[in-house]
Amino acid sequence: MDKINIIDKYSLFEDHWNPRVIGELNGQHVKIAKVKDEFIWHSHELEDELFLVWKGTLIMEFRDKTVEIAPGEMLIVPRGVEHRPQTNGEEVWIMMLEPTTTVNTGAVDNERTRKELESI
Repeated sequence: MDKINIIDKYSLFEDHWNPRVIGELNGQHVKIAKVKDEFIWHSHELEDELFLVWKGTLIMEFRDKTVEIAPGEMLIVPRGVEHRPQTNGEEVWIMMLEPTTTVNTGAVDNERTRKELESI
């Protein structure tokens, strides 16, 4: 039971769209990532996702609307809802809470898919 300095964890990596696990509780991963530009359209059939923004503004695009999430704000994407996270060209720091079974690209398998995550 050691405390976790989240800002220090962000200093351990520079790449984008590659989540790292910083904790686990009740079958959920606590993940952080740096993101920039746009991700892919995807959904998660069985898992809800919570996105909390630490730095920058995350833009979550849905088929019927777009939501901007600023630092200190969070958004929960329900299972089965197609979405595409993106930024306005700035680097954004996010934290995600989601089941350990969640794959970042949902059912899509491409160069951004991360099935085995690094714990830091």
